[in-house]
Amino acid sequence: MNTEASAGKIMLVGIGPGSVDHMTQRARDAIAEAEVVIGYVTYIKLVADLIEGKEIIRKSMTEELDRAVSALEAARAGKKVALISSGDAGVYGMAGPTYEVLFQSGWTPDDPVQVEIIPGASALNSCAALVGAPLTHDFCAISLSDLLTPWPTIARRLDAVAMADFVVALYNPKSGRRTRQIVEAQRLFLRHRRPDTPVAIVKSAYRRRENIVFTTLDSMGDADIGMLSTVLIGNSNTFVRDGLMVTPRGYANKYDMQDGGATREGERAGRSLSTGLLGWLDTLRAEHEGGTSIEALAVQYRLPADYIRSTLDEPWEAEATNAAEESEA
Repeated sequence: MNTEASAGKIMLVGIGPGSVDHMTQRARDAIAEAEVVIGYVTYIKLVADLIEGKEIIRKSMTEELDRAVSALEAARAGKKVALISSGDAGVYGMAGPTYEVLFQSGWTPDDPVQVEIIPGASALNSCAALVGAPLTHDFCAISLSDLLTPWPTIARRLDAVAMADFVVALYNPKSGRRTRQIVEAQRLFLRHRRPDTPVAIVKSAYRRRENIVFTTLDSMGDADIGMLSTVLIGNSNTFVRDGLMVTPRGYANKYDMQDGGATREGERAGRSLSTGLLGWLDTLRAEHEGGTSIEALAVQYRLPADYIRSTLDEPWEAEATNAAEESEA
């Protein structure tokens, strides 16, 4: 291993959605510091104004490992390297493959070659900002690309999050050769979600050809979807109003939104919902003691029977737990 003091640095730069205005100052500074800039050809174009006079290494979409190897070689030669990703380098970006290449080469954090990850706004952040507030409650991201992930794995994840009522951001939804994946995703979601579930499709967020379409789960297949698109699928509470997609956080469960935010009967500000964990455990035990079977409870709450059983078997003292909650307030 080359351990010369002149060893350089790899900066994994998330450039955000593509607009320089939405790039962090640290990302700008890192590109300015770099002697070598490496990236997918489209991403290189997005930072063209910042890389004049630098050594540029352009790679195709499927050459992620080559990008990482090139970055390591340049850093071993003592150069500062900006390895750029759109969005965030750690979200479907170059951080993962770069660390794989580094570890394969024998690199450790004590190596003279330094590594810095510079975060950026991922597609789900930028697309959400353009359509309203769809990610205000629990959400997840799933890539439909099966270039490296087996389809059964992707399908299981889609089915699980659709059933669990997450808001979902679909990355890499469709390409010229991958056209059926989005159809299968829609089919899986329709097993658990209403056909009129709101969907927003954002193409090229904050770029020259930006396009936004609002549709529904049952009609999303008619929309123009490609590799530059991100598909946001709402949960059971998401709504679209006046051109804005919003997922409520749940304040209406506890507060009367029409009465100045007064707490609803049975609820207390700063405390778990009456249907939160503590209240649910009381209800669960009462229902079971009242004769409802574990299997019926599992169906009612859409939870695994073994989880219901182990929860009921766990010693549960409501008064002691409530007292502990009060003391923490």
